[in-house]
Amino acid sequence: MNTIHPLHHLTPKPVNDIKAAFLKPFSWLKLGWQDLNYHPTASFGYGLIVASLMLVTFLFTSTHIYVIAAAICGFMFFGPLLAAGLCELSWRHEKHEHLDFDHSLSRLRQVQNTLYRFAAALLGFSIVWFALSAFILILASGSVAPAIELTVWDDFFALATTQQLALYIILGSVLMILAFSVSVVAIPAIIEMDISVQEAMQLSFDVFIKNIPTMAVWGVLIVLLFLLGISTLMIGMIVLFPLLGHATWYAYRDLVKDEMY
Repeated sequence: MNTIHPLHHLTPKPVNDIKAAFLKPFSWLKLGWQDLNYHPTASFGYGLIVASLMLVTFLFTSTHIYVIAAAICGFMFFGPLLAAGLCELSWRHEKHEHLDFDHSLSRLRQVQNTLYRFAAALLGFSIVWFALSAFILILASGSVAPAIELTVWDDFFALATTQQLALYIILGSVLMILAFSVSVVAIPAIIEMDISVQEAMQLSFDVFIKNIPTMAVWGVLIVLLFLLGISTLMIGMIVLFPLLGHATWYAYRDLVKDEMY
């Protein structure tokens, strides 16, 4: 049965007492795997889109620091939009509704403007990453636009010093943690509660602060699965991206939703 649920704006409750077990993220992945098998065509469809986009990016780019930053910018914008469809599938699964790929987009059309604004907010973190890339590139080469043969066809990471690479990784990691902290449950919250971007990001940040050990485990799992997907020439992303998207719904359910009702 395909039903378009009406929008009902809900006010997120305080998260003072919302906590999850340290190893709960493994349960989210298990439930996400069940949803992936329940909606295989639609789920793998999202995974195939992401894997194809990432594969094209890596095939036609290089280890240039700007290219890496640009690729991250693109993923930070399109990733949440595609993950929203997977959260929709999991939400509807809980209601015992079976959806195809097209119907998984129905709710997204209702909240698309909010999702666009949220994606744009995450894109802001990527733009800062891009600016930092320029700064590190200047330190490494003495120029914001060094000779193309030094940075595009050669490995930039061989050009930079160990200290410059460490600075690049540390600053990038801080930005990624900040982005993660304001997005961990934002997408499913927007989809179900029809809240604003500010409310969704505040809710995510509160959940993150109250569950730092659990969030550390969840963040490490996301990074490891992401790296695994890349290491398989993006083939693994066909499965891993929808798995993470579905699991995000169950993170939201445990950290927020079950406390609201």
